[in-house]
Amino acid sequence: MANMDIERVQTGVRIEKRLLKVLKALAELKDISLGDLLEGICLHALDGKAPFEKETLKQIKELKRIYGLSLTAADSHTLKETGDAR
Repeated sequence: MANMDIERVQTGVRIEKRLLKVLKALAELKDISLGDLLEGICLHALDGKAPFEKETLKQIKELKRIYGLSLTAADSHTLKETGDAR
């Protein structure tokens, strides 16, 4: 497929702190921007496809351990924000 012209916009998205750390570390590991990583994850999800290969899932597991991220997809609709919202 040829490169496609797109328009990107800046957005202020709030996200769980440890999840963001894992995503930033994964983007760094893959040598891509956080935005490119998030776009790839979302596009895969919207197509009903898994975004990561087996080796990347191993890397994510280790990053989750390092950053203390124990949240799973099952938690996604039960999260409640507390504390300082900075």
